[in-house]
Order: sequence, then structure tokens, then C-alpha cells
Amino acid sequence: MGNLIGVDELYKRLGEENLVVIDTRFDLRDVEAGRNAYEAGHIPDAVYFDLDEDLSGQRSEHGGRHPLPSGKSFVGKLWAAGVSSTSLVVAYDDSANMVAGRFWWLLRHFTGFENVKVLDGGYSTWLEAGYPVSTESLEKPRSPGKALTLLSETRDLVDMEYVRKNLNNPDIVLIDARASDRFRGENETLDPKAGHIPGAINKPFAENLDGKKFRSPEELKERFADIPKDKEIIVYCGSGVSANHNLIALGEAGIKGAKLYAGSWSDWSSYEENPIE
Repeated sequence: MGNLIGVDELYKRLGEENLVVIDTRFDLRDVEAGRNAYEAGHIPDAVYFDLDEDLSGQRSEHGGRHPLPSGKSFVGKLWAAGVSSTSLVVAYDDSANMVAGRFWWLLRHFTGFENVKVLDGGYSTWLEAGYPVSTESLEKPRSPGKALTLLSETRDLVDMEYVRKNLNNPDIVLIDARASDRFRGENETLDPKAGHIPGAINKPFAENLDGKKFRSPEELKERFADIPKDKEIIVYCGSGVSANHNLIALGEAGIKGAKLYAGSWSDWSSYEENPIE
């Protein structure tokens, strides 16, 4: 599994000079909970990245609940955390790897850096394995290597205008990662409007998992077997966080090149003129 690393493998690598561990625990309903949890205990030498402060930009009328951060700011924070061109970066959380997936995508999106993995099973699986935790926030030595630089052009991101222009394009598949009830508009608790983008299909991110861990590549291939491989794939969710979970799963299933609509439903539904199903 190229995008994932297990707790046993991570434990074996603790202390390696090029290893950088990122703790991204966050609770959408209690924004201090993640940092408090980090301070109470985390994987040794992990550095904390906050979804609102580090993995998102400033909100505005449009753009969604978690707009992308400034690339320059994000890359600077990576360098401060010890990430360089020779690093192995591992991100984790305790929410089914929703937020860790956001970090995974941002790192790849802004820099093209691919040696980044998500901890399969997350922090709770680490604890269940009996592996050590720390309460210290250490100044981690920087990995030997060059600082990562911003890409001048990216091809893994689309905006609202692109999605709206291509609503009836038969060569594009739009995948909604939210739970089925939210997709159907029956239980919208986070955004003012309920429903989904017209023509989207529903692949709830939680169904990528078997318990706390990702399903096998073979199982994920079966899960996404109805997705045409010759189409352009765009994923979205509520605010551009859990959709990255589907990007990881698609990659594990051997489906490459899918793009993210980062603003997602919270952006789409903020435009009065946009149609809703």
C-alpha cells in the first residue's frame, strides 16, 4: 500500500534521521480538542498541525469551510517541522485519517513531494499496539536535504467554475465522499443547504475502511469497479477534507490522477445560482 504505513513499520523507524511524524488530530465540533490531545500524549517526536490554523486558509463568503492555506505559508511550516527533500513523512489522526489525508494531499499538491504516508489505523491503533507515547514537544533536528519548493503549476485541483462548466460533461465523474444521508439531503448538520452536486455519485469515505484500517487494494478495486478508468475523476465532500480519503483509496485501488474540488459542498452550496439535487 503505497500511500499507507502500518504501526509496526512506523515503530521500527522511530529515531531515523529522515523520519518526520505529523499529528493532525482535530475535532470539527471542538477545535481545541486536537491540540489538547497532542499535549496529553502523541507519537514520539510528532509535530502538531492544526486543521484550521495550518491546513486551511481564511474563510470568506465563498470557498468552503476549509479553504486551502497559502502554499508559501504551508511550505514554510513544513520546513519548520523538519520536512526536507530526503524526508519520510507520516501523518496520523484519530478520525479515520480524514485530516491526515488532508495533510497528505496538501504536501503532494503544493510541492510534488511523494514520500508521504498516512498511518493506517491512526493513533488509536498505535496505542492498542502498546507502542510508546510522549508528552514532549521536541525541537526535531531537520532532515538532511533541501527545502521543498512550491510547484509553479498543479493538475490535481479544480474550482467551482470548472465543476459548474462541466456538470453535463459525460467524460467527467464526480464523486461525493460524504455519508449517504447527507448526500441524499436527509441529515445536513454542517452546511446551510442539503443535497449534492447534480450528477455526482456517492462513495462514502468511511466505506474505504474495514474497522479502523483501509481495506486491501483488491477490496478497494472492487469498491471502485464502477468508476470508468478513462474518465476524469473529481472528488469532493463537505469542505475538502474527507474527500482526500477517497483519493488515497483510489490510489490504493490503482486509479491515478483523480482531482480534488477543494471547496466542495460548502463552497458549491454558497452560490445561490448553483443547482442542487
